[in-house]
Amino acid sequence: MLESLREGLRGAVDKLLGRSLVDEKAIRDFVRDVQRALLQADVNVKLVLELSKRLEDALRNERPPPGISMKEHAIYVLYNEIVKILGGEDVKPPTPQGGRPLRIMLVGLQGSGKTTTAAKLALYYRDRKFRPGLVAADTYRPGAYDQLRQLAERIGVPFYGDPRERDAIKLARDGSERLVAEGADVIIVDTAGRHKNEAELMEEMREIERVVSPDMTFLVVDATIGQQAERQARAFAETTKVGGLIVTKLDSSAKGGGALTTAAVTGAKVYFTASGEALEDFEEYSPKRFAERLLGMGDLETLVEKFRRLGEEDEERAERLSRGKFTLVDFVEQLESLGKMGPFSKLLEMLPGGSQMKLPKDAVDGMEDKVIKWRAAINSMTPRERENPEIINGQRMRRIARGAGLEERDVRELLKSYEQAKKLAKAFRKSRLRGLPKLDA
Repeated sequence: MLESLREGLRGAVDKLLGRSLVDEKAIRDFVRDVQRALLQADVNVKLVLELSKRLEDALRNERPPPGISMKEHAIYVLYNEIVKILGGEDVKPPTPQGGRPLRIMLVGLQGSGKTTTAAKLALYYRDRKFRPGLVAADTYRPGAYDQLRQLAERIGVPFYGDPRERDAIKLARDGSERLVAEGADVIIVDTAGRHKNEAELMEEMREIERVVSPDMTFLVVDATIGQQAERQARAFAETTKVGGLIVTKLDSSAKGGGALTTAAVTGAKVYFTASGEALEDFEEYSPKRFAERLLGMGDLETLVEKFRRLGEEDEERAERLSRGKFTLVDFVEQLESLGKMGPFSKLLEMLPGGSQMKLPKDAVDGMEDKVIKWRAAINSMTPRERENPEIINGQRMRRIARGAGLEERDVRELLKSYEQAKKLAKAFRKSRLRGLPKLDA
């Protein structure tokens, strides 16, 4: 997710950490490196300049608190400034209030991913014990009805649509009423994207808003359009009351910074982000947690939230992971649970320091196969070996490998990965400054 921006910011931080002294030149270079990273991610130039000035002023004029080095202070100031341009304070997604169903309307450009986002949003509410329903009100795009119907069936939520009906306003009104009557407490209406019939569609959008009376209208923004997201948000806001943004396709865009910083320019907050095609690749947006991930500080809160969906036992293991106190069995079960939630490469960046682990691409891509082998190796161990893997010597390793039908190197790799994970978790558990590792002055 925004790999180039993360690498650019981490490069700026690493360069600063490599300095023996934080002098005027070090500050200028640090600010310039941060500017370059943000501009390459298509962040608004005005925002970049404002951030640069605040960052430079703070580093020149503020004294670090007692016990905090100048380098730590510089990184913390950068973190706070990144949070500001990413939207500032977190916002909580809307929920049904006072027994009244929550009505949501999705709008956006054609091709922004609204229909898939509608299903992801429904899954989000379903997983939180609400009763969402989907309404197909896009009568322009061929296949929109079938796509949403199939997605609704896949996640097991009520659906309303009629491929023969060409009146989108009627579909939106009738669908909302029908789903409420069937017991849905979150109604999500998917509308047509803007294209060449722009004026007609905008008028249709106004009418849908009138008959549905949505509690929230989400503008779905494709991250690949970069700073155009700002103009798009303003254009839609002139037609309908846009309450928030959902940014999609963050996994495939170097321009995502432009879309994410739209909130700082327009005031329309980002509520959710989507970073893949899978319906589970959808999460609440937090400027603070996003900034932590960009700076390599990890995001254990999001990781624990993902585990919460899998059950209390997995949540407890996630907590043990964060404290660095987990067994060999915990380690592999942790990885197995992670595999249920998406690609390892995306989940790795949520771990403290995970984005800094220079793992070969084939190592990450082949992690699923490794976990299968490691589970077999653990099953071949004695209970004492599982609890105390440090006793596994060459002879034991050969026995374990034979019993699991593996090579000795597979068992060796399991033990090495386990030890590395424990060291990493412990190192960041001891860290200071809101998740930042202790840095040398």
